[in-house]
Amino acid sequence: MNKQILIVEDEIEIAHLIQQLLEKEGFSCQHCGDGALAIAAFESTQPDLVILDWMLPGKLDGLEICTRIRHHPSQVDPYVLMLTAKGEEIDRVIGLSTGADDYLVKPFSPIELVARVRALLRRRLRETVNTQVYQSPHFSLNIDEHTAQRLLDDQPAETLALAALEFKLLATFLSHPGRAWTRSQLIESLWGDDFFGDDRVVDTQVARLRKKVEPNPAQPMFIKTVTGVGYKFEDA
Repeated sequence: MNKQILIVEDEIEIAHLIQQLLEKEGFSCQHCGDGALAIAAFESTQPDLVILDWMLPGKLDGLEICTRIRHHPSQVDPYVLMLTAKGEEIDRVIGLSTGADDYLVKPFSPIELVARVRALLRRRLRETVNTQVYQSPHFSLNIDEHTAQRLLDDQPAETLALAALEFKLLATFLSHPGRAWTRSQLIESLWGDDFFGDDRVVDTQVARLRKKVEPNPAQPMFIKTVTGVGYKFEDA
């Protein structure tokens, strides 16, 4: 089945160029030009990848759309390629902090755009079904059923609503409790060796996961920061 790509871009000429490039490569594309239409299209089609312009007309810009996509309950998150004229490093960091997987500045090379789209989609193609169940004193995670629960003292089990990357990150931590993971190792586990983004995207994913698994994210009990290294999971 062809991979589905949602193009969110208000400049018609650029949108048509992107669509022609990707359809020539065999992808199925849908285009919309504002934020409200983008959210509706995302919910109805559940695309594999979203090419998302930063600046859009109306109340919803690319950052807000990306944030809403990442908080939308779904078994499989789409990859998000942020497309923008903004080139400063701080803008890049802000884009990645909302959950974007990659970042491409206009004007862009058509060859590079296609290459980045293919690289992002290859990450999902490498994922395989796994029936592994991970357990710790306070967590239970079933890969095959894509379910995760938190078990806190004297409280009923709580089902965690995790996005795909959050689920995979928790599975990575639970697979080796007590191990210190570098950001590079977590990138390899989550996205593979064709990752194009900034390694600070790992900090964003960890922060999002902490909000869902920690009783107090500001003082984490389970996902600990290892100074000068990265992160580790502890659940004694």
